[in-house]
Amino acid sequence: MQYRRLGPTDMEVSVVGLGCWPIAGMTSPGTTDSDSLATIRACFDLGINHLDTAHAYGRAGQSESLIARAVAGRREEILMATKVGLYWDDQGNLLRDGSPEALRRHCHESLRRLGVDQVDLLYLHAPDEQVPVAESAGGLRRLMEEGKARSVGVSNFTVDELEAFASECPVAACQMLYNMLQRDIEAEVLPWCREHNVAVLAYEPLAKGLLAGKYGPDHVFAESDWRRQSPLFQGEAWQRNIELVDRLRPIAAAAGQSMAGLAVNWTIRQPGITAALCGAKRPDQIRETARAAGWQLTESEQAAVGGALAQYETAGRNDRD
Repeated sequence: MQYRRLGPTDMEVSVVGLGCWPIAGMTSPGTTDSDSLATIRACFDLGINHLDTAHAYGRAGQSESLIARAVAGRREEILMATKVGLYWDDQGNLLRDGSPEALRRHCHESLRRLGVDQVDLLYLHAPDEQVPVAESAGGLRRLMEEGKARSVGVSNFTVDELEAFASECPVAACQMLYNMLQRDIEAEVLPWCREHNVAVLAYEPLAKGLLAGKYGPDHVFAESDWRRQSPLFQGEAWQRNIELVDRLRPIAAAAGQSMAGLAVNWTIRQPGITAALCGAKRPDQIRETARAAGWQLTESEQAAVGGALAQYETAGRNDRD
């Protein structure tokens, strides 16, 4: 496993982290506590020291509670991150509240579920349109000053929002959607973070599993499968995405790697990306993606990947014309 500095802090984070949304079981049918606990514990053997969760990962905080059970007695080996500002109401609706009062309440609830007095990284899960970003930032800064968090980050932010937040609270990390198919942050957010020494943690590096290469063009998702709601899996975009995966398969095979390994490896090699957060609900899944940290594409393989992505971008522009 490789490690990189978490922005301006003195903490080192593994380039592959465990995204702990799937273990909450809300969008992953068949998830069990035993599998989830085994998945978290597998990280110790793999050298993964970064667990990323959130107050809203599970309507009763299942993700945080499972982490507490899995890391009991080994807390010092883990860089623990959680997010506040999103929560489930009594009717099962996911809501935002970026007010300092709500952020404090969520933080205390998360600390209790995690069984710790302090997390290493505390994120604002998403900006709240009803609360000025600077006000939310002030609330998180005070929590950090009180020792509830070693550092503070943001998630799903624009550059304008990053600047407003940074004016009130130091930003150590920015968590954003990023993978071979979804690269919007390359235009503004990623350059800003590089310039300001802010770590970038990429979530969904496998694009909801599409880049794992397990779906064919005729695959039909169950009615209950959350992928049915994603534009990645619909219409012309779906066909174009499948075609890209088919072009990448031989490159991965030539490198002796899986499609998932290729996609994660590509992500963590992009300038400004600190680490990829890989979701998993079974140990074999995180073992597969963890292997992405242990190899490097050759120049010819990098050129082949670049050519496939260029074709993909050209096809996308044609779709929009």
